[in-house]
Amino acid sequence: MQKIFLTAAIVFAAMVARAQFTYDYLKAADHYYKKADYNSAAEYYEKYLASRKTIVRPAAYNPYTAQTLSKKPVTVVSSEQQAIYYLAESYRLLNNYKKAAPYYEEALEFDKTQFPLAAFHYATALRALEKYEAAEKAFSYFLDIHSTQDEWRSAAEREVKNLRFIVEQLNRKDLHLYSLQKGVSGLNATGASYAPVWLNDHTLAFTSTRPDSGGSKNYVHLNRIYQAEVNGDNTGSISRIRIPQPKEEHQGVISVTPDGNTLFLTRWKMSDGKKTSAIYSSRKIGEAWSEPAALDEQVNASGFNAQQPFVMPDGRYLLYASDRKGGYGGFDLWYAELDAQGRPMNSRNLGNTVNTTYNEQAPFFHAASGVLVFSSDGGVGMGGYDFFYSKGGFDNWEAPVNFGYPVNSVKDDIYFTSRGTANNILQDAWLASDRSADCCLELFSLNKHVPVPPPPPPPVPEVVKEVPPVETPKVLENVYYDFNVATLKPESYPALDELADMLIRHPEIKIELSAHTDSKGPDKFNQRLSEARARSVVEYLVSKGIDPARLQSKGYGASQPIAPNQHEDGTDNPEGRQQNRRTEFKVLKD
Repeated sequence: MQKIFLTAAIVFAAMVARAQFTYDYLKAADHYYKKADYNSAAEYYEKYLASRKTIVRPAAYNPYTAQTLSKKPVTVVSSEQQAIYYLAESYRLLNNYKKAAPYYEEALEFDKTQFPLAAFHYATALRALEKYEAAEKAFSYFLDIHSTQDEWRSAAEREVKNLRFIVEQLNRKDLHLYSLQKGVSGLNATGASYAPVWLNDHTLAFTSTRPDSGGSKNYVHLNRIYQAEVNGDNTGSISRIRIPQPKEEHQGVISVTPDGNTLFLTRWKMSDGKKTSAIYSSRKIGEAWSEPAALDEQVNASGFNAQQPFVMPDGRYLLYASDRKGGYGGFDLWYAELDAQGRPMNSRNLGNTVNTTYNEQAPFFHAASGVLVFSSDGGVGMGGYDFFYSKGGFDNWEAPVNFGYPVNSVKDDIYFTSRGTANNILQDAWLASDRSADCCLELFSLNKHVPVPPPPPPPVPEVVKEVPPVETPKVLENVYYDFNVATLKPESYPALDELADMLIRHPEIKIELSAHTDSKGPDKFNQRLSEARARSVVEYLVSKGIDPARLQSKGYGASQPIAPNQHEDGTDNPEGRQQNRRTEFKVLKD
């Protein structure tokens, strides 16, 4: 009997010890999660989840039982379901969607009132893992269970559009024109590398969290500014830019004035998961830089964040991102005039053509083409942050356009620079993206080959030399319309001008103008489209002085094919359909 009691006591003591370890793992995980140290949080949540499975069944284990097994003060910790969800969140916030996805999937079975965004983040992870069909189903599921009209529902609706945009972009016909290459290993070391800026023809500055042996023990992975000698595909020495930096602060994302004497940069701190950032300036002193000084309230509005400075090529304006009052939501793009001493004045918002209720960041202006490039997580795109571009000026920006794939990816694409020409901003460009990494931004070089335009086509041959026989249809070659509408393209004018000349030479004849379609699409649509196109041709001839009484328009839709729309085996016949999409005229009887 004593042996039995002794064995039981040993087993009980082991259970107490293991339960205490389990509790301590969870307590540590929660501590790191609250401090936004997601890497450490994930490590301890993993340890907790692994250890609790060795004690009792997962559904039965309650970490609070440790309170009865220890006399130490007990801190309230997460439940098992919270631990799983926080582990998924930790991996997502580390951009490690591969590890996040299975934990979000497990959280789908939890109480939806406690974890209302599990389905949304699960869908986001699937999209980042390029599982587009599954992601669309997951977003649709979230929309089914989340009826509240809030920012998350709006985001899910936009993500569904994003997924369809992604599929469209991945099937583009011009992808062979792009060359995207990851920077060599020296540029992309352990940690993040991003925010490329050319200091001169062969020196590229960038920001990185790579381990720095010169940093103090607890600040090895701070964001710091580096420079590298880059010549084509070759990278030379890489070194820290000589600029003072507090040991506990991050700094980076720089921009240098055109004269090379003033450098603007961001400094920021992290406290309990919250980032506080401001923009500083530094003056060049020989081969080094002075102690950075914070810009005044014109840029660094009290209580708000400012970051990612960019000096316009003329040196007269500073662009930056800020969440200050007066914006449209999240981070907006702002600009301030710079006086002769480089001090900012009169900060103003770039306006709601560029800015959305989401986040716009990392501005860059390409002087050769007059194009503003920035990253946004608003609008339809590939997902995460995408690069957009807009032409214009401070008072009249055009609607931003998504660069599409492969400039953008299904992950985050942010920080862009280009030395391209006025006709090709994507020539000799660099960008940062985490598209091929588990966690961090990396540097990529980008080039788009713009084909040399072919020589101009020979003059359009005469469409009508002689008047064709009465009631004999004749196809008008080289008459084109915009896709699925009746608007004539300018390329059609020479052919129609020839027809107008024929009518002027023969004022006694009347003609019928007819338009035809192929068999694709509903019959009613094809009929209306053909009628509208025939009327467009008549209107053009009238504009050339032809009496409208001599002209009749007629639309036949797909009812009079001159070639098969399909092959005998039922497959599509593109050549036949092209012949059927035609415009004809015929001379009418008196």
